[in-house]
Amino acid sequence: MKTILVADDDQHIRYLIKELLMKEGFQIIEADNGAEALELLNNYICQLAIVDIMMPVMDGYKLTEEIRKNYDIPIILLTAKGQIEDKEKGYLSGTDDYLVKPFEPKELLFRINALLRRYGKVMEANIRVGSMFINKKSYEVELKGKTYILPLKEFELLYYLASQPNQVFSRSQLIEQVWGLDYEGDERTVDVHIKRLRERFTLTENDFTIKTIRGIGYSLEVHK
Repeated sequence: MKTILVADDDQHIRYLIKELLMKEGFQIIEADNGAEALELLNNYICQLAIVDIMMPVMDGYKLTEEIRKNYDIPIILLTAKGQIEDKEKGYLSGTDDYLVKPFEPKELLFRINALLRRYGKVMEANIRVGSMFINKKSYEVELKGKTYILPLKEFELLYYLASQPNQVFSRSQLIEQVWGLDYEGDERTVDVHIKRLRERFTLTENDFTIKTIRGIGYSLEVHK
């Protein structure tokens, strides 16, 4: 189930969007200002953000800039402003799309699905981290002339960490992405799989490190 962040200080708009998207099978988290939205993004893995421009505490332009710095997710800006200057400012801040209020609910849904497809194709791409090449299609890892075929969950964990290097993920976030929301096991399984990955790739310390962030989780840090 994909999770979408809806940040808008208008409770009525949030309700309408939530009702629309939940019927389509999305999970929704809500914020009524930009600062709250950033806090939610630290605790939930979202696949897309819908952001209103005119919000208290932190406006949509600033929130978009902050999301773009730290998260690789598509953003749709919502606003009552339709001037070309406002659209230009929105795109310069990093938004992927721009929708003027009032809008047709179906149009919002079309745009969401289009962006998710586009980003989904990017996320399915192969990844290179230093001298390591991760082949998504064959589920193989190539490193310094040697090919590794990993157990599925180890591969998916490594792939997810490597797809967003230098970003910190909690154990619960990794469980959600790799094992799924229905997983009923212990979060310590993440620790076990991280340990196995470290043991397999002890010779790659010059390229990357799977680092433990005490009290939080893990991050794949690339050495430049």
